[in-house]
Amino acid sequence: MASLRRANGEYSGVNPAVSCCRLREIQSLLRDHGAKTPDGILCTLGIESSYNEGCRELAKYLFYGLYEKNPLNLDLQLMLDGRSGISLTVLFSYLVIFVLIYTYLFSDIILLIKSECVHLYCTPMNYSYLLPYVSHWRNLHLYCMTEAESEDHEEAAEEFKISSFVRMVEGCVSIGVPFSTFCHIQNFDMFMVEKWPLIKAFALDGIGGGSFFTLKYKLMDMSERLWQVYSRLDPVSLDNLITEDLTNFEKQWSSFFSIMDQESHLSILELSEAQAGAAFRLYYSHGTSSSDMTDKSKEQKPFVLFGGHSSLEDLESHSCNFPSESHQVRNTGPRASAAKHMVLQCVSPKGPLACSRTYFFGTTHMPYLGIQTSNHQSTEVLLMSEIYSAVIEAVLTGIKCYAITLSASKAKDVADHTFLGVLDSMNLSHYCNIIKSTCEFKIHAVNKQGRIVPLSHPKSRYLIKTASFIVPNIPDLQMGAGNLGSLVFSECFLESSINIQHKDGSVSTDSCFTILTSTVPRYACWLLEADVKLSEQALHLTKKKESPFLGAVLTQADSAFVFTNNQLCTPDEGKIIFFSGGLMFIHPQSGCFTLSSEHISSLKFYHPDSNGVASLFVEYENTLLPYLPFPLHGSDQCLVFALQPSSRCLGGFYSMVLPVWRNSESGLVIETVDQEQLISTQINMHTRLQKLHNSQEPPVAKRVPSLKSFYSRLPEQDMFLQHFSLSSIGEEPILYDHLGALFPSAEFTNAFSIDTKMVITIISGLPGSHKERLCSSVVQLHKDSGQLVLYEPTMSSFSAADLHQFVSRTLNNLSGTEDKTRLLVLSPGYTDVLDVVQAVLFHPDPIVRASVKVGAVTACVDPLSSFLEHRFAFPKLLEQCSQGVVSTVVFTGLTAEWKHPLMQHVQQLVRAANPSAACIQAERGAVWRSEEMNQILSDSCFNEPQMLRARYVLYPGWCKGQFSTGSGSLFLTQPHVAFNRPLERPLFVARCEALKPSVGLSAIQGSVYTICGKVKFSDTDEMTQVTYNTVSGNMTIVPDLSADPMTLGPQTDKTSCFVIFYGVGLTEDGLKDWLRLCVKQRPTKKARKTKNNLSPEEIKSIYLTQHQAYSFNCYQYGPKTNPNMDDLIEEYLTEANKEIELFNQQLELQDQPDLFDL
Repeated sequence: MASLRRANGEYSGVNPAVSCCRLREIQSLLRDHGAKTPDGILCTLGIESSYNEGCRELAKYLFYGLYEKNPLNLDLQLMLDGRSGISLTVLFSYLVIFVLIYTYLFSDIILLIKSECVHLYCTPMNYSYLLPYVSHWRNLHLYCMTEAESEDHEEAAEEFKISSFVRMVEGCVSIGVPFSTFCHIQNFDMFMVEKWPLIKAFALDGIGGGSFFTLKYKLMDMSERLWQVYSRLDPVSLDNLITEDLTNFEKQWSSFFSIMDQESHLSILELSEAQAGAAFRLYYSHGTSSSDMTDKSKEQKPFVLFGGHSSLEDLESHSCNFPSESHQVRNTGPRASAAKHMVLQCVSPKGPLACSRTYFFGTTHMPYLGIQTSNHQSTEVLLMSEIYSAVIEAVLTGIKCYAITLSASKAKDVADHTFLGVLDSMNLSHYCNIIKSTCEFKIHAVNKQGRIVPLSHPKSRYLIKTASFIVPNIPDLQMGAGNLGSLVFSECFLESSINIQHKDGSVSTDSCFTILTSTVPRYACWLLEADVKLSEQALHLTKKKESPFLGAVLTQADSAFVFTNNQLCTPDEGKIIFFSGGLMFIHPQSGCFTLSSEHISSLKFYHPDSNGVASLFVEYENTLLPYLPFPLHGSDQCLVFALQPSSRCLGGFYSMVLPVWRNSESGLVIETVDQEQLISTQINMHTRLQKLHNSQEPPVAKRVPSLKSFYSRLPEQDMFLQHFSLSSIGEEPILYDHLGALFPSAEFTNAFSIDTKMVITIISGLPGSHKERLCSSVVQLHKDSGQLVLYEPTMSSFSAADLHQFVSRTLNNLSGTEDKTRLLVLSPGYTDVLDVVQAVLFHPDPIVRASVKVGAVTACVDPLSSFLEHRFAFPKLLEQCSQGVVSTVVFTGLTAEWKHPLMQHVQQLVRAANPSAACIQAERGAVWRSEEMNQILSDSCFNEPQMLRARYVLYPGWCKGQFSTGSGSLFLTQPHVAFNRPLERPLFVARCEALKPSVGLSAIQGSVYTICGKVKFSDTDEMTQVTYNTVSGNMTIVPDLSADPMTLGPQTDKTSCFVIFYGVGLTEDGLKDWLRLCVKQRPTKKARKTKNNLSPEEIKSIYLTQHQAYSFNCYQYGPKTNPNMDDLIEEYLTEANKEIELFNQQLELQDQPDLFDL
């Protein structure tokens, strides 16, 4: 979550885990395989969809934050407020430019989401904005022209867009559309979709599909199903909720307290429910009125009710649109007296936030003035406060129980038991039998739109919950008759639950929770006339030189904070006055209270450094409780007063108070302590006060802390966010051994350690990426340094079973040795590297599984062999560089042309997909530097904490080998053709160079893109590695160094040659015919000559060579006519046929087998 923190309202980065998780949630809608499940979900933005709001809402969900960013980085609100000094003309120009750029950048986007892949069309202008969001999406097909191709070629760009769209929807039967938003519901009309410019262009001849879109594809409205997905909380939406919705929610409480604080102890009696609840009512009504929802009814509504007017019937019948002006504080108490409390609830109009509180009129204590009162009459305010504290304790324990058990019934039982237990501990058992049958505790989930969702619904796990407790119609037992009203309390919370799998296979659950609305004070009171008079009597002591029970005044009233360790109290700022025999604190809401030496049992002063808060811990006797405000009552009977650093209060304490208190005559014993001398609760209180001080720049309001102080008051918040970032991904378990890396703590510091016999290094890459050459380099450099086993599959596709057998055989061969062995695994073809990793880590034999570990994974990338056309990449290019799996990326092409546009594009793409990977340049896979080779052969890169955490959040289920990598829409066949005879090098090279692949978006059947294999040429006896990429024309022919005799482990038959062809629609018979033309062809038998098949040239040759004579006819010389020409031809045929028969007889005696004969 740290990367999601906002600075000046802008995100500091994109969270790839959230991007992938949101995409998986949408793709899960396409895996139901029902009649109402489409093959894909289409989202097109801007004018191409007639600016459809449903498509825009889906784009805002996937590309979170992108549509709220300002491309010009202008403070538009400042301009509109007229504080920037910019003229209206310039401002208007800026706004026009902003709208034009914004429309162009973020409107020309087409997105088609399928169950296992995603098709995305974008322009070169918005490509860089979208790349951080989509680079981690699996099986992404990106349609985007380069800057040079799109520049000044608008018609070509439009044709490319339409042809890309046609290519996207190929193979689909039905397509879903996010037609409307929740706040603007529209009836789905497929003919409205047909009017979208992009859909109309589909019918164009030549570049389009050639028919109407709605005739070829069935359209479905996916709006309602997508709304449920949008309500699912993840780290980004939770951060938005905290920084935006919760902040706005807190402002309404600030407005409420502002209204209340404006009233004096005399005028507050005239306050009506309508006046007190104005802020909540306007907040709710304005929010709901701005929505076009047909159903505006919400289960939760705001209310503010006083005293006896808060009965259960009043709560159920209250209308927030018609508040009461007649119900005032002065007339809503028992028997038309003044009310002693109020119940109130604030509800977010368009979100899940809501919380209720009970606040009080009057205080629960009387300041100690030197006379110990023997009988303290229990007032109505004190009684209601005690019951209210039991309600709060019940709700908090119920939330904790639910977070652990995820059972609402168990949480209710715990909450009810806690409530009655607290009442009994306060000697209020006589109320238990009366109110236990009417009180109600409940928990419900609330979605993004503020609608209650049953907890039994599977989607409720990732929703905000509200836990509430109501004690209705409390009877007035002191007076014997009457109704005191009701008490209510509720909190919004979010739980996080992670499943942990232990070594024995058992699964346990680790849970935590956070209460989002805890910033709203749980207890507040406003002084009435009688309370003010008591406080004035206490303040009169400060005007005397010396008090009989507090002693002499040492300091003036200075600012300080008071805090205690209970659920009611928050750090409150007030004024503190030190006396020689005690102190007085002037609380802004509860009035004055004093602490004299006869009530103080011990004093501890803790000041860690000059820049830190100084904490004065005061432990008191039970006799102080009647003279202490109820929210400051703590089970440990300890108060802490925080003195701010460099303040007049702290300076006066050092200079005036400490010298006096250290004197035995003061009756006080103060001890200056270090942190080791404090108990855990005291350390926790000091830490919260210190964080509160750090967050107060400038100082925040006294009553309601800001969001910064919210974090300071909840030091466990960071741990929850870290916990939630893992639990929100899914329900897949986490291995117990990995907890130390995921949650660093003393308990798990050394939990994750692997001692294995075999370290596995994986090298991946697309065909033509020179990964074979890199393997050869590793083998050559380490043939003398130790044992090295190479697994190089001869098949074109990856087989996990074959790898498992190879690993088992290799370990069996090494069973008698103690040295560690390194296994070098070369992934074949277009294999997803995560499939190889999962196959390695989850061998079916547990003994073998415990004996191996992955050291590092390296990906080879050749920019020249990575793309079909434009930015349309070969399958699994980005998956070969997966973050959390691949620690090193080796660029094997264009290393000498670092500024080449293709090289820069590939670098940008790879770094977006895996920003933590180390990048190495190695032309054609030749790595010779020792530090680079050590990086590739690392034993620990794969298991570093940041890599481990990335795998858990990006690939849920990987730790059990259950993450499905899926496949894309471009299916490349990979025939493997084996043979034994050598090839002719010139023929093979010439036939490779003659291959011309189809590089369009619609690949032609029979196109070959890459050829690779191991062959023998007739001009050498050594095995040779060959690679040829038909797109780039790049050919590599090098000796096969992987066949080095020092390489251990089972080897394939080195006399067998093979070639793997990667292309579209390839057949083995056709490829065999192609290879037959790469060897010397066997001569064919000659046919016998006859008089009929003699050529004119042969007849002329017979005539001239056998019977040529010349004569002169006065003009020129010429041949004489030969009357025996037929005889001459017969003689020629006889001689020629003898030679043909001899040639055919000799040819029959020769044995020249076929290229594929065994």
